[in-house]
Amino acid sequence: MKAQTDLREILKKGVLNDELDLERALILDRKLRLLVKANPELAAERKQLRSIIKSYEKINWSAHSAISKQQIQESDDAEYFAEQERQFLEMRKEVIKRKLSKFNLSQQDLGKILGHSKSYMSELMNGICPFRNRDLIILHRLFHIKLEYLIPTIISQNDKGKLKESINKLNKPKLKLERENLVFA
Repeated sequence: MKAQTDLREILKKGVLNDELDLERALILDRKLRLLVKANPELAAERKQLRSIIKSYEKINWSAHSAISKQQIQESDDAEYFAEQERQFLEMRKEVIKRKLSKFNLSQQDLGKILGHSKSYMSELMNGICPFRNRDLIILHRLFHIKLEYLIPTIISQNDKGKLKESINKLNKPKLKLERENLVFA
């Protein structure tokens, strides 16, 4: 599973596949609403994203479709997971901003270091597009930022289910899976 959604990939696909895609798209839409003021060129992408969201909701959440308890649970799980990702991205943004401030650098300066334009750097920092691993390694090495602040370690609900099954089969009582993490008791 991808650690972060890429707006351009969603727009290229033109469809959302599941509830997690929907929740991620809704978060991107809220971010774009704020970013469009400073970057009007994002307005067309936001409009396209909103159209994709509406299409998904019309098919899966309209008054005409039967909404099951399982669908509601999937939606709740996806909302929780997407919110965890959003919080991680906000925390990462703040950590990077603090390091930039410490070294008296601007976001634009960081863009020059990483080889990115000012607008693309804004999209990276705001979680519209994902950082490449190369960028994260440079941030880690240059600013001594711990990798756990740069790389999300969130486990999807689907993966948690598979892990839980595998752990149960191992029959190791000290090893258990909790809502947020794999935890050793």
